[in-house]
Amino acid sequence: MDCAVPFCHMGCPLGNVIPDFNHQVYLGNWEKALEVLLSTNNFPEFTGRICPAPCEASCVLSINADPVTIEYIEKEISDRGYEQGWIKAMAPKTRTGKSVAVVGSGPSGLAAAQQLNRAGHKVTVLERADYIGGLLMLGIPDFKLEKSVVQRRVQLMEEEGIEFRTGANVGVNYPAEKLLEDFDAVCLTGGSTQARDLDVPGRELDGVHFAMDYLPQQNRVLAGETVDGQITAEAKRVIILGGGDTGADCLGTAHRQGAEIVHQFELLPEPPETRPDDNPWPLWPMVLRTSGAHEEGGVRDYNILTKSLSGENGQVSQLHAVRVDWTRGENGRFQMSEVPGSEFAVDADLVLLAMGFLHPEHGGMLDQLGVELDGRGNVKVDDNKMTSVPGIFAGGDMVRGQSLVVWAIAEGRDVAHGVDQYLSSGTSQLPRSSAVS
Repeated sequence: MDCAVPFCHMGCPLGNVIPDFNHQVYLGNWEKALEVLLSTNNFPEFTGRICPAPCEASCVLSINADPVTIEYIEKEISDRGYEQGWIKAMAPKTRTGKSVAVVGSGPSGLAAAQQLNRAGHKVTVLERADYIGGLLMLGIPDFKLEKSVVQRRVQLMEEEGIEFRTGANVGVNYPAEKLLEDFDAVCLTGGSTQARDLDVPGRELDGVHFAMDYLPQQNRVLAGETVDGQITAEAKRVIILGGGDTGADCLGTAHRQGAEIVHQFELLPEPPETRPDDNPWPLWPMVLRTSGAHEEGGVRDYNILTKSLSGENGQVSQLHAVRVDWTRGENGRFQMSEVPGSEFAVDADLVLLAMGFLHPEHGGMLDQLGVELDGRGNVKVDDNKMTSVPGIFAGGDMVRGQSLVVWAIAEGRDVAHGVDQYLSSGTSQLPRSSAVS
């Protein structure tokens, strides 16, 4: 392409040098393309599979055509890198004698750990679950991300000298105050895991569950585990509240479990199929997105406000809702109003709450550490990603709120720079992510 100004750079939080690796692919230089890609992206095998590709939305071709398929090019480059043996363990040649604890093993924690290890620090990743990978392993369905892809990368990181400890729940079975006793610096990358709840009558009924109580169980079953009392959609009438990616993950999982029928309800209006006038290129397009799970079936509906849940013998059997209108008020903000006479009920045996996440969990680790929070309940950090407690840093969704895998990796790289600078007398050779910085 002769795109002149590559706006895809603006769309990518990692600052991936997209035209350069695309050009190397065009020339057939796949190993060189991989070198360019890995210079900014620790885990292209993840972003090439589960990133919504904001870079493609900013592609110059998107002005009036379909963009370059950057995400799939990343996937192909990384897959060839593994097949050809170009992606391999890269242990540091020297060690600094400094130790760092990374709490949380999602994409942000893994990126921070890899960067800090390459700087020569001894890195230990503490994960409260029994799998390394965070939502990559327990949350994102296998049909979107094969777990062998994650395990392959974790194995390489172990070969590079990173230590992983599962079952280490800081603030519960690992006292938080021990972190700075055992390590020279601490990096908190625990994610935004406090789910938004549904405050309506009937919420307490059996059969009403958070999406993140439902999805990990299926991951475990597919990994060969037996989950006692598994939440399943088999032969059930399912309602999913929330129209985002997590809702779509629930939809695809419910299909695979053999649900009788699945409704997915969204409070907001249905997005348009093409960009509205106030959403021009190269901004992220606020348009209707249809995932593979939606193409498989299910009923999508919008402008729906849940009023209550009802049931018999403690088990949910119906969801009661009303339709709403959204109008722009005098201050320019949209305001919601219920449509008179639009009340309705839908039969349901299983209701899944996929309405997003508020902030990291405040109890346990964060309370014990005494780190300051911002107005949204996220961990507050300075320009170098240090919290209000010296030596304790934070990054990822725990700092910026729920976001994308590409932002998580960018945050992990950035917090690693801050930690390395702290441990290295104010200097660091680790790159910062320009989008985060």
